[in-house]
Amino acid sequence: MSAAPTAAADPLTLERQVCFALAVTNRAVLAVYRPLLEPLGLTHPQYLVMLALWDQQRKSPDAALSVKQIATLLQLDSATLSPMLKRLAALGLVSRSRSVTDERATEVRLTDAGVALRERAVGIPVAVTERLGVDPAELEQLHQVLTRVNQAALAAGALPS
Repeated sequence: MSAAPTAAADPLTLERQVCFALAVTNRAVLAVYRPLLEPLGLTHPQYLVMLALWDQQRKSPDAALSVKQIATLLQLDSATLSPMLKRLAALGLVSRSRSVTDERATEVRLTDAGVALRERAVGIPVAVTERLGVDPAELEQLHQVLTRVNQAALAAGALPS
């Protein structure tokens, strides 16, 4: 008769599950962001959209991103993204318009208020790092590992193309 597996060797121990560690950490880190984003009037998903648009604006001030491009960058489907973009437009942070070159596509641009909001948001990454109390080099290493895991999951067909 074999002995029951020890907690350290049992592959189904909750604490050994990568998915559990990621889920718990995700909730905890988003809880750190919440009070920092609240004064900006943004939720975390909206903040990610704004980051994508601020990146685009930095690269090319007059350029827009299509809804499809934003969805690809954030690894979201357009159905999830569209209501979020409507709320950002209602807040006056973005404008949405039909593409001149493809009327089926919607282009999203920052408004002046959306551009100005970046100045208020610029301290958020440092504030998050400080609140977490984790060495920035460790966070950078974690970011690199998570990026590799995400790429591997995508390569394995985790999300539809």
